[in-house]
Amino acid sequence: MCGPQPPVTVWYVFQESPEQTVTAIPPAADIPHAGGVPNPDERVSPAEPRSGDPRATADEFRAAMSRLVSGVTLITAHDPEDGVQGEDVGMTATAFLSVSLEPPLVLVSVRVDSRMDDLLERQPYWAVSVLSESQRHVAGRFAMRGRISDRLLFDDIPYTRGGASGALLIGGALSVLECRTTQRVPAGDHTLVIAEVLTARTPSADGRPLTYFRGRYHQLG
Repeated sequence: MCGPQPPVTVWYVFQESPEQTVTAIPPAADIPHAGGVPNPDERVSPAEPRSGDPRATADEFRAAMSRLVSGVTLITAHDPEDGVQGEDVGMTATAFLSVSLEPPLVLVSVRVDSRMDDLLERQPYWAVSVLSESQRHVAGRFAMRGRISDRLLFDDIPYTRGGASGALLIGGALSVLECRTTQRVPAGDHTLVIAEVLTARTPSADGRPLTYFRGRYHQLG
């Protein structure tokens, strides 16, 4: 007869967009329970660092995380306070993932004090377009540093405006989701934005995804 199995440690890893650094969330400490099954009703406090614990350098961490292949998304939101009619804002992100099925929750990691971080702090409604392999130019355009305005960046990109979020949904994307922020979690030099999914569609479900690996965009195959 097999004895109790040891508890399993689950890692959640996020790779950032090319204009951002990399953010990661370490696992919670293992909780000893009968049969090695964690009790979902218990909360685990973050462990205090031990004296002499090592710490990866930024270069080591960046190099290691660059080996993680990720999909590429465009995060969009409408800023009603920018100009008379407001302005649409976009940000390329690879640090995007699903969190929960019931309720449907997603998470995106944004750099602290970036324009998108500032906007999502006061604008709870936003959208995600999962980019296809033919949309490398879209990803590169919205990953540029130091741009003053996003107004002209959408000019030659087909899009519709989401009815639930008011944010732009990119034409040709593999899937599009409209979201409402439910929680913001400070995490080092980034903010983890958790949101409920209001609508989800797959207008180009048969397309192939754009991916990001070792600092470059790639196609599958």
